Amino acid sequence: MKRTLTTAAVAATQLVLVGVAVAPQLSARATGDTYLMRVAPLDPIDPFRGAYVSLDYPDLRHDSSQSFVDPGLGSLDDGQEGDVYISLVEEDGVWVADDWSRRRPADGPYLACDDRSWQIRCGIESWFLPQDDASRTEDLLRDGAIAEVKVDGRGHAAVVGVRAP
Repeated sequence: MKRTLTTAAVAATQLVLVGVAVAPQLSARATGDTYLMRVAPLDPIDPFRGAYVSLDYPDLRHDSSQSFVDPGLGSLDDGQEGDVYISLVEEDGVWVADDWSRRRPADGPYLACDDRSWQIRCGIESWFLPQDDASRTEDLLRDGAIAEVKVDGRGHAAVVGVRAP
């Protein structure tokens, strides 16, 4: 009886941990509004991680001196690390970064990101696809594309599609 109860408790704990790990992505997909953002290719398919496309968001970069040779969202060089919030504004039909802050914005759409690693990460940097679709999507990205990103009220984001502009 004690072994069964212990096994059930461990299984329930694991289910809760999985739920916590995927909650931001699920929340964005289920309750988020769709925002269109320009994307560019970042990295080819990695045989160890499966078929995916790494995405770069040129209009979300913090450091304007970065180029396509040095992609990524940059970092906040303020001596801190942790939560970063990117406020978004619409410009010519796509959403672009307006402001970067360590404090959650009071209103307006924003991305909840972090810079605990070497650059700002928002959870929308990779898009996993079937192998054939990943190759076609990389070709599409070379010519410039638009990502459909769902963002919920807490700034959690998920890529739901990539298409031609």
